[in-house]
Amino acid sequence: MDYRTIRWEVEDRILTLTLDRPDQLNAFTVEMANELVDAFGRASQDDTVGAVVVTGAGRAFCAGMDLSRPGNVFGLDESLRPTLADLDARFEDPAIVAGVRDTGGRVTLAIYDCRKPVIAAINGAAVGIGATMTLAMDIRLASEKAKIGFVFGKLGIVPEACSSWFLPRLVGPQQALEWVLSAEIFDAAEGQRGGLIRSVHAPEDLLGAAYALARKFIDGRSPVAVALARQMLLRNAAQPHPLAAHRIDSLAMFYTSLGDGKEGVAAFLEKRDPDFTGRASDMPFYPWD
Repeated sequence: MDYRTIRWEVEDRILTLTLDRPDQLNAFTVEMANELVDAFGRASQDDTVGAVVVTGAGRAFCAGMDLSRPGNVFGLDESLRPTLADLDARFEDPAIVAGVRDTGGRVTLAIYDCRKPVIAAINGAAVGIGATMTLAMDIRLASEKAKIGFVFGKLGIVPEACSSWFLPRLVGPQQALEWVLSAEIFDAAEGQRGGLIRSVHAPEDLLGAAYALARKFIDGRSPVAVALARQMLLRNAAQPHPLAAHRIDSLAMFYTSLGDGKEGVAAFLEKRDPDFTGRASDMPFYPWD
């Protein structure tokens, strides 16, 4: 896919995905959604990519949905009257995908399924989908100039992009409800206080801090073990009983011990850096659901 609304740049195993509509404050469109879904799937299969950093061009991260679109601004087919049964039975039906399924949710599901760590470098306004898309990312760093808002209540709509699943898990139900129901815009310091933002940086230091963190996730690390560990933490935390985690832990330990685990143990005993050869694009027993 030739991207028109995002930029794909890989350097030293770190992929920078830049939302690239600076004149529109990187406002979100259906085209951008499709390109992001493609990019995260591509990153999973590209073994030259170890980690992903997502940021925005210009002075915004993403100012929300582009509301200048004619007709249904969210790209939905108003001639349909879908039901939950339709979403169960026809989930991949092109008419449902294009006309009913939330575009932001398609993006966050692609991020959730990604086999690489994903870091948000929130450089400016992150409002609506600009905020909710970051919830599926593993770590969120923000500029001192960042402004964040779950502003759906002001538009008469509801939180999307699977944020009703992600946000309470990140910050707790009480904080999630306050931010969503008030629909207020808050600064990076408030986001950090509430548990959404890991750290706040001067604008000129933001990307450097994101890249330094990405290096911690990939230097001297097995891509397979990193990918499996990420999915284990994301998925097993939502299981009703630790026995479910035990099943996955057992298989993950078994298969990694046959591959990069042998090299990791040998490198430890020989007091040298490991030379891992496993590929995240070829993970054992994944996906497991």
